[in-house]
Amino acid sequence: MISPWVYKGEMFDPTEEFLEDYVGFVYLITENETGMKYVGKKFFWKPKILPVTKTRKRRQRTKVLSDWRDYFSSNKTLQERRESASEDEFTREILHLCKSKGECSYLEVKEQIDRGVLLKDDYYNGIIQCRINAKHLKDINI
Repeated sequence: MISPWVYKGEMFDPTEEFLEDYVGFVYLITENETGMKYVGKKFFWKPKILPVTKTRKRRQRTKVLSDWRDYFSSNKTLQERRESASEDEFTREILHLCKSKGECSYLEVKEQIDRGVLLKDDYYNGIIQCRINAKHLKDINI
């Protein structure tokens, strides 16, 4: 079992209606024993394309919930550590809820740079990648 996501000090277990206002979140995973951390982002929704049927003349694009509740980072080292660890050895914390993909990308990189994840030995992050269009950040409140 994976430790629950925590947001502002409380367990984060929202309804699907609540999540409709958000695209994703920026998170911090901490290995409690060693203090090693990882900063990343995850989207609440993934695209789904419904096929053509007798009643549907065209393919229809829609979205469905992603695996965000069970998600545990894209970092291979962190995933390997989790496989051999018990449930309470990691803390999963949501740092920011984001209303657009651009906001999510921007806040992920901002957290990574502010924390100096590439300069410190207590982070699993080994690379920072980012492509952000300024038009996608017009509604962001920082």
